Amino acid sequence: MIRHLHRLGQGLASRSRNLTYRLLGVDFRRYCWLRAVEIPRNWSDIILHGCALDRGVVLLCSDAPRPGKIEIGEGTYVNRYTVFDAHHSIQVGREVMIGPHCYITDGNHGFARGASIKSQPMTAKPVVIEDEAWLGAHVTVLAGVRIGRGAVIGAGSVVTRDIPANAVAFGSPATVRHMRGATPADAA
Repeated sequence: MIRHLHRLGQGLASRSRNLTYRLLGVDFRRYCWLRAVEIPRNWSDIILHGCALDRGVVLLCSDAPRPGKIEIGEGTYVNRYTVFDAHHSIQVGREVMIGPHCYITDGNHGFARGASIKSQPMTAKPVVIEDEAWLGAHVTVLAGVRIGRGAVIGAGSVVTRDIPANAVAFGSPATVRHMRGATPADAA
């Protein structure tokens, strides 16, 4: 009985968050399961398609407003305390799994000599995570990266360049170690 009441309470809280963020301007294409997420500003920059965002997920859009700056596909699950930091665009496909404590950004500070980092302009390049990819816990995805359909990124990896479809990649920087379905010995 207590378990059912708890689930009912969570469901009502999620529906309340859907309504609140919809009224602020987030574009919900289908109902999304939302725990205690944070969307601090630029609500109209975000499109959500029937995804699930767990507790502590942050959707942060900076710079000039533009619809679709962050877009998360249907059936995608984003685990706890993951941060999306969008200046240009971050697109996440359908049925993607993103582990806890990930950081996904499409921006980078300039770092030319002779000026403070803080005073230099941001550069931004789109990030795309294609359908059915899986990012383990504590993965960082940097600007300009495309992670292919069905790719697996190992926990703690830093993705600095494109990862092809169905690749298994890990490390810092993440490098392709083998392809899904192939054993590591097959790749050697």
